[in-house]
Amino acid sequence: MLVSRFGSRPVVMMGGLMCGVSMVTASFGSSIIYLYLCIGIIGGWGLCFNLNASLTIISKYFLAKRPLANGLAMAGSPVFLCVLAPVNQYLLGHFGWRGSLLILGGMMLNCCVAGALMRPVAQLCNPRSCTPPKKVEQTNNTKTRGSCMKNAKTFMDLSFFKDQGFIIYLIGNVMFIFGAYAPIVFLSAYAISQGVAEYSAAYLLSIMGFVDMFVRPGTGLVANSKWIRPRIQYLFSFAMVFNGTFHLLCPLMRTYPLLVAYAVFFGVGFGMVFALIFECLMDLMGSQRFPSAVGLVTIIECFPMLLGPPAAGLLVDIFGDYKYLFFMCGGVITTGGLFLFVMNVYNYNRLDKANRLKDTGQNQNTIEEQEPVSSSEAQMVLMDLEVKEMKTAQLDPEDKEETS
Repeated sequence: MLVSRFGSRPVVMMGGLMCGVSMVTASFGSSIIYLYLCIGIIGGWGLCFNLNASLTIISKYFLAKRPLANGLAMAGSPVFLCVLAPVNQYLLGHFGWRGSLLILGGMMLNCCVAGALMRPVAQLCNPRSCTPPKKVEQTNNTKTRGSCMKNAKTFMDLSFFKDQGFIIYLIGNVMFIFGAYAPIVFLSAYAISQGVAEYSAAYLLSIMGFVDMFVRPGTGLVANSKWIRPRIQYLFSFAMVFNGTFHLLCPLMRTYPLLVAYAVFFGVGFGMVFALIFECLMDLMGSQRFPSAVGLVTIIECFPMLLGPPAAGLLVDIFGDYKYLFFMCGGVITTGGLFLFVMNVYNYNRLDKANRLKDTGQNQNTIEEQEPVSSSEAQMVLMDLEVKEMKTAQLDPEDKEETS
């Protein structure tokens, strides 16, 4: 009831409060378990509230220019990635990790301000025209349990797994998320291992975020065109293959100028994917089913997001070289993009064939419906002719002569 009246405002404000509190309380921690509890669990819940509510607003507000709206909305994260990479180095050097967490917690509280500015999706009705709801007392426990089960099904709708397009999207998305974040985590360390200075290595993430900041709105503008939008899944698969290919080429780039070039192309591929990742889900599910679908997808995404960077770090520990983690991430992402392309071709052909069969079936039904109507009209014509003949037979001979 609170969400239906105020829209997503309380959800986003609660998420921003949880993120800020998680950072502030983590600054007083003294163990890794305490940091996992504060930043991982509390902060993760807060970010989940912010992301899902914001995406739901976009799916409700926009339809004609929704890809462009998604690209503009998703452009906020690379802005902070571009700015915070050198800022974090400065904060760690001057205030330590505790002071850095305090400052970051204060910055995260600005999400509460952003949530307060979000206009509710559902428009409030006029109190004069709206009749107050009648109070109905439910004394039967079975009805209460049935309503609770119904509400649970709306929040966790497992019928999405019956949709073949959703399954294809989910598999490709999981493969991308598994290899997406490890290059960001280890890019600076890889550059330092190649002899790059610490601050110069941190600027690689700033370059990547700066390029990403402009690529996401540009990708949304391209995806909004009438030639790309009907087949936006193909553009999404191309973006994944583009991103994974440059991860595979990263071990060949050992000098700082080549690493800058890699950061530029990394920002292009990363921005293209994240400008389309939720737009493709909106295109598949529609605005009505999207809130439940994005909740289910983000829950499943948590597992590859948690496993990807540790698996990449394990490869570094085993082989003592960073190139193997780029091979792993690039191979997984490229395979996911090729899988999406091939399966979307199959899925689109299957849907086109089903639509053609449906159209031919409807045409046959209309023809069968028209046949009895035409035969009944013929019977009416025959009956009219018989009545006319009977009337002429009953006329007198004089009338017959006159008529003749």
